[in-house]
Amino acid sequence: MEQPKGWSWQDRAEGSIRRGAALDPNVEPVHGIRAFPTAYLPQRLLITQDDDNGAFDQEVRTLHEAAGSFGWELRIEEPDRRALVADLPWFVRAQLTTPDVPVRGESPVPPDAWRVLQRARRISRSTMPRTSLEHVVSIDPVGLNPFSHTNPFSHTNPFSHTNPVGAERGGGSEDYTVPGRGARTPVSWLGAAPRRGSSPRRGRRPVVAVLDTGCGVHEWLPDDIVTRHVDLDGVPVGLTDAADPEIYPDLYGQLDGDIDPVAGHGTFIAGLVRQAAPDADILSIRMAGALGVVDESTFLTTLAQVVELLRRHREDPKTGHPIDVLNLSLGYYHETPQDGLFSDTLNALLTRARELGCVVVCSAGNDAIDRPAFPASLWAWPGADNGLPRDDFAPLVSVGALNPSGRSVALFSNVGPWVRAYAVGAAVVSTSPAFTGGQQATSRADYEGLRRETVDPDDYRGGFAVWSGTSFAAPYVAGRIAAQLGAVPQEGVRPEVAIAAVAKVLKTLPTPRD
Repeated sequence: MEQPKGWSWQDRAEGSIRRGAALDPNVEPVHGIRAFPTAYLPQRLLITQDDDNGAFDQEVRTLHEAAGSFGWELRIEEPDRRALVADLPWFVRAQLTTPDVPVRGESPVPPDAWRVLQRARRISRSTMPRTSLEHVVSIDPVGLNPFSHTNPFSHTNPFSHTNPVGAERGGGSEDYTVPGRGARTPVSWLGAAPRRGSSPRRGRRPVVAVLDTGCGVHEWLPDDIVTRHVDLDGVPVGLTDAADPEIYPDLYGQLDGDIDPVAGHGTFIAGLVRQAAPDADILSIRMAGALGVVDESTFLTTLAQVVELLRRHREDPKTGHPIDVLNLSLGYYHETPQDGLFSDTLNALLTRARELGCVVVCSAGNDAIDRPAFPASLWAWPGADNGLPRDDFAPLVSVGALNPSGRSVALFSNVGPWVRAYAVGAAVVSTSPAFTGGQQATSRADYEGLRRETVDPDDYRGGFAVWSGTSFAAPYVAGRIAAQLGAVPQEGVRPEVAIAAVAKVLKTLPTPRD
């Protein structure tokens, strides 16, 4: 298999290390702060900058004091000005380091941002509202876990059963990781490609933006349908390095032959949008690598660039880039999700997009729990304790997954009052790059020059696959909304038009309680 130019074992070794650590809520407790587990970067904090420079400076001083009490140093990085959205606050990153020579404090062990934040809260006797951890955001089809621990419902190798499609299979959510029951599996598509109509005489085609792993080569997804590269003030938006998981399926894993966990994820999503909205255009932004994890600051920066493209286009259709629906098949869990304790940067960006008429569609997550996930729960859902007000902007639609029957919720899907809709997301069929992995067909018996064998479980050269996850329920809904919008004005749709389109689509989705 061809590797990216210049790719070495050093690159593989660095990339194979999981990002983030698991938060232990019992460490450095603070009265009145109830925390929950999450995945975060232990050497980094995010601090929101707004018009109140005095309050910002005070929080920074408190963080310096808290870090110093452990013997750690705090360095404030310069903000990325390219990602600023007009009239919105932005953040700076604070890097924690251990000095070469211990000076004072408890112990010069590797820094822990959670301990620093909690101690700063104790010192200041406040919640430190501008300061937050930097979370690890997960691209999460079934078979991954955003906490980066041993996965409670996945095999190390889902193709290693004695009989992968027979009686031996897991129970509960693990059932979906078995080939033939929802795991990523090659499949044949025998029908025609989605039929695309002619360009509208008035207005333009709706545009669905996908922030994911990019979009690979596929006959359904040519360049006149999918925009794969976009710039903001001459700077590319998203990742542009050679380690593209939509081109190279086995970048990590030390040459183990297994296809990386989310390789092809973005192509699969683009194919679902293509099926649900053949007349829509797709803007594909590569934000995540082959391991399916994204630093929160990278996510926020990329999202801000996309929102700024949207804002500029709304002001002048000759600038920026049109976006009518934004699909986010990713998420994380905040350790303090209640009102006033979570960072507002993500919500501010999504609110601005919705204010501009862009519908935001988010996957609910695949951990079979009812704990609110971000960004899917960032709306005023019934009984919400996030303090977010109701508004008249384009909706945020959080989507859980249904089984193929459309009559029951997939057991892996997250649930709860914060999940606005459910759509089929288990064992769905969509596009795949022409990947081949190290697994082989279980049996082969050639006959007179004909190659005869059983199905090769990771040969996707047929161009299609079956896969499961709320990651795939969301783009189906996003595509349906785009199709409902139809031809849109050059400058985009008004929020009330978006609200009406979403309402019509949600009424047509299956109701699992029926």
